[in-house]
Amino acid sequence: MELLRRDFIAGSTAVAALAGTAQAGAPANAAMYGLIGRMTARPGQRGALAEILLGGVSDMPGCLSYIVAEDGENADALWITEVWESREAHAASLSLPAVRAAIARARPLIAGMDNGHSTRPIGGHGLK
Repeated sequence: MELLRRDFIAGSTAVAALAGTAQAGAPANAAMYGLIGRMTARPGQRGALAEILLGGVSDMPGCLSYIVAEDGENADALWITEVWESREAHAASLSLPAVRAAIARARPLIAGMDNGHSTRPIGGHGLK
């Protein structure tokens, strides 16, 4: 499956949390920004891809939650769920050198990505 640039950029948002930690929650009047997506690793590479995605998930400015989960039905798929203080915080994370390096390491392991979905989280257990 060939990765389109747009799909890679959308999916690589999952990798964006590689550089950082969750900060204190967003101000009450700010709209949080969320992303949910499924990434499929090349056969047998899900563990290695997950390790890259989970490496350094602390110290990410503006990241309130970053979860990587194994798909229960597809042995090569991962689900990535992110919550950010704002859309801008997420966008800024994509330019960090550590994130760019992680994307470069992860790209050869990625077979494909579903169209991700953006959300507007309103709260819940586990949000910092």
